[in-house]
This record gives sequence, C-alpha cells and structure tokens, in this order.
Amino acid sequence: MTDGTPHYTRPDVAAFLAFLNMQEGPKMEEMPPEGAREMFRAMGQIADVPRGEIAHVEDRTIPGPAGALPIRIYDNRPDREPGPVMVFYHGGGWVIGDLDTHDPYCAEAARQLDMPVIAVDYRLAPEHPFPAAPEDCEAATRWVADNVPCTGLVLSGESAGGNLTIATALTLRDKPASKPVIAIHPIYPAVTTRDDWQSYRDFGEGHLLTKGGMAWFGNHYAADPGDYRASPLDFPAEGLPPTLLVTAGLDPLRDQGRAYAAKLIEAGVPTSFREAKGNIHGYINLAQGIPSAKDDIRGALTILKAIVADANAAA
Repeated sequence: MTDGTPHYTRPDVAAFLAFLNMQEGPKMEEMPPEGAREMFRAMGQIADVPRGEIAHVEDRTIPGPAGALPIRIYDNRPDREPGPVMVFYHGGGWVIGDLDTHDPYCAEAARQLDMPVIAVDYRLAPEHPFPAAPEDCEAATRWVADNVPCTGLVLSGESAGGNLTIATALTLRDKPASKPVIAIHPIYPAVTTRDDWQSYRDFGEGHLLTKGGMAWFGNHYAADPGDYRASPLDFPAEGLPPTLLVTAGLDPLRDQGRAYAAKLIEAGVPTSFREAKGNIHGYINLAQGIPSAKDDIRGALTILKAIVADANAAA
C-alpha cells in the first residue's frame, strides 16, 4: 500500500536494484547472523569503491565494558596538531557490519573532512543484544576523548550507527566526556522501534533494506523501546550539538529520520537536513554500484566540514 505518489528513482539506483533483486538464493533475514555478515562483506567488495590512498591507517584495541574493543584510526596526514576528531559507528542493524564493511567510507571521510576518523567495532547481536552496542560506543568515545589529542568530538554513523550516534550524543549530553561533542552526523538513522511509517509501506520491499530485514535485526537486537538509546524519537532532544541529519528518498527509515530532524529543529538544536533524493538506504557503502552516491557523500561531508568549522570558531 503506497501513498499513491510516484517516487523518483535515479537511473543508476534503478539499475543497481534490478541487479540486486535478480540475485537468487536466500534473503539475509533467512540466514543465520554469521551468514548474513558474510553476505554484507561480499556485497561491499562488489558494490563499494576501494579504500584509496590515505596517509595513516592503524588497527588497535582499547578497553571496553566487556573486554578489548577493536578500533581503526584513519588520518590523511602523517601528523597534525590537536583538533576535532570523528568517531564513527558502522551500520548493519546492530547484527552485521564491521571495520572492513565501512572502511572505504571512513577513509573518504578522513580525506574530505581533513580530520582523524576513528571507527568502532562494537559488539553485535544476537550474541550481545541491547544495550551492548551503545555501551561499547559510549566507552570508545570516552576513550577517544581521554586518549587521542583532540579539541572536540564529531560523532557519526549510518543506519544502526546513526542510532548509536544519537544515543551516544544523548548520553554525553547528560554525562559529558572529557572533550565536548561539537557536532553529530547521523546518516539515515533508526530512531524508533515503531514501524508505522508511510516510507515503510512504500519502500519495504525491493529497495535493499526490507521490512523483513528490519524485523530480523530488531528481533536479534532485542532493544528496550522504553530506553532513550533505542527510541530517541520519544525522548527530549534539547541540548544536542549542531547536527547534520541525512535521509535517503527510497528508504523505509526515511520518515522516521525526517521526524527526528523536525524534533531537533523544534528543540532548538542547530540542524541541517539533507535527503538523497532517488537513492536507497545503505548508499554510503555502494559508491561503486551507485556512482551518484559519491555526490551524496561529498555533499554531506562538505556541509559537515562547515558545521565543524563554525563550532571550532565558536569554541
């Protein structure tokens, strides 16, 4: 059941979806988590661009709430004076995704923003259900504030990682880290456990992220809908830092992302909103399969760089 209006689909998006929807074999939600993780990694190797040249990439582990927590540090300069640092939380429904699936995007963000990017390999469900992921992200972000020479934190992530971006920002709003969060950039975030949205009905089949996939993620993650980290849409947003929120026009999560942008504006949070018209959920990992996604990535990072510059100037 759609709302009856035609939805613009870019030609390269239509071609990618046609290729994707012709593939035979089980759907992700019909697989065990480890099989779905392998499928996600394999899709990235086909559909994403290579990492490209970058001066410094370092894998290390840091202390986490349940043991060692892997992180990956990107910097396009071999050395720099302390400045803002981005902490990035990958997507994948809190069940799939890792440092490698989002490696090309993190390198691109480090190049375009000219700042270090630190990606967090938080624990995944169902082995580690809610709230393991937000607890790991909070701990890693506090570790960055304490141990990486920086003047402020920029939090970002996509999909489930967009949820973790907002959740971590809310936690640090109320219990600050040793460095301030100066901006956040949630990319097509999940902000509620509710699924009664027109965009769910319009794009819940055939657009990469499906209603069945969302239910599979949600059942594995087992989030508490009464917790602000699971459903930030239901909790106050006042006092969050300047925000760049991005949605995709053909995404089941589009309408909840729009609703959260509106909530931020109503709460007086300096908010920039962009929608990747005619594009699908997951596009930041699909820059080879959907070449126009490169423009969406570049456009958003250009705005984020300006937001960070303004925050630095005001500090």
